[in-house]
Amino acid sequence: MSARTDRSGRQPVARHGVLRSPNPFLQILTVLGAIVAVAVLSVSAIGAYTVWDAAQAVSDAGVSIGDDDTTLPPAIGEVEGGVNMLIVGTDSCEGANAALSTACMNDDTEGERNDVTLLVHISDAPRRVTVVSFPRDMIVPIPACTGEDGTQYSAMSGQMLNVSYMYGGLSCSVATIENLTGVDITYAAATRWSGVIKMSDAIGGVDVCVADDISDSHTGLNLTAGTHTLQGVEALQFLRIRHGIGDGSDLGRISNQQQFMSSMVRKLQSDGVLSNPATLFNLATTAVKQVTEGQVVLSKSLANPQRMVQIAMAVRSVPYSDIVFVQYPTVYGEGGARVQPVTEAADVLFAALAANQPLQLTGSTSDGYGTAVVGEATAPPTAETPAPADTAAPDAAATDPAAPTETAVALPPSITGQTAAQVTCTQAER
Repeated sequence: MSARTDRSGRQPVARHGVLRSPNPFLQILTVLGAIVAVAVLSVSAIGAYTVWDAAQAVSDAGVSIGDDDTTLPPAIGEVEGGVNMLIVGTDSCEGANAALSTACMNDDTEGERNDVTLLVHISDAPRRVTVVSFPRDMIVPIPACTGEDGTQYSAMSGQMLNVSYMYGGLSCSVATIENLTGVDITYAAATRWSGVIKMSDAIGGVDVCVADDISDSHTGLNLTAGTHTLQGVEALQFLRIRHGIGDGSDLGRISNQQQFMSSMVRKLQSDGVLSNPATLFNLATTAVKQVTEGQVVLSKSLANPQRMVQIAMAVRSVPYSDIVFVQYPTVYGEGGARVQPVTEAADVLFAALAANQPLQLTGSTSDGYGTAVVGEATAPPTAETPAPADTAAPDAAATDPAAPTETAVALPPSITGQTAAQVTCTQAER
């Protein structure tokens, strides 16, 4: 592959993901964990009401993130206001996870890190969903944190983002992203590798598109050009892959993961999943088991079946075009080994989210040439459900054809990503 400079002047010769990381399995994105927490866990919690004793075990296992919301309205309905939820995917050498990592088997790693960090924002009415991916090697300040065992960790002015979980668990990752973005995060979840495998099996796999034959000896994934339904270990390999796609970097991998998330959203909104009681029950019992076995960790604010249902109801019918996946903007630091946050561009994004304005993507789908748009998805028809009598009247703009159309905020080109309406394909490494 020839060296090239992209639009921001980056030199992929010293690429972010190409250098050896302390653990070759640290790159696992448990994007599935994000959708599990937002949709799978949430929607499946409806089924979990039939196994309330197990669901109570989920609630009892919740961890504090310092902003625990335990007050719930008496009736089931959409969650009031907006939602900010942090989802992290962690590396772990405990139990079955060790067999998934060469580094674990070689005793070549320490601690447990958040190598996947996603901020899921669900707006107030009109409902929109934005998922922000944060590069694991981005250098950020990490505030003083207290570990779950009571250990005190001093603040650090500049560390890789993925060490925040190791220094203070889920609450420290929450505090780090709050410090970076200014967003108040009220819900959080973390999942390990085995949790990804179990939940992808429960959903029956996710369809992904590959534009070219791809092969990666690091993950062991080999796919021919075309569409594939992936689940289990193969889904995990697809989420990890970077050497075989785009420019071989972690940034290219993020766009690959966004393709996976978009496809999963479309599947979860389809009649084949959310309207199937057997599937929902399977998701519910699988999710509960992953929590009780310690493979999925929930904040106390999220570890409540009623709250899960309320969040699910808020996102159940959001249009594909209003479900947006973006990468936090970055530039390569000196030497190209790590990336630095571009806060000026990020401020535009978070100001738009705070104002509940629609987003317009102006950049490419990938900061690492990992994906390309090949089509547009059409949402399946849904039956109209009468609103409960005690719910607020719908927003006028959503019901009145003559209501003024909102003006979308054009995001800076340095913010890459896609909507769930965009069908993308993964491109082989060039």
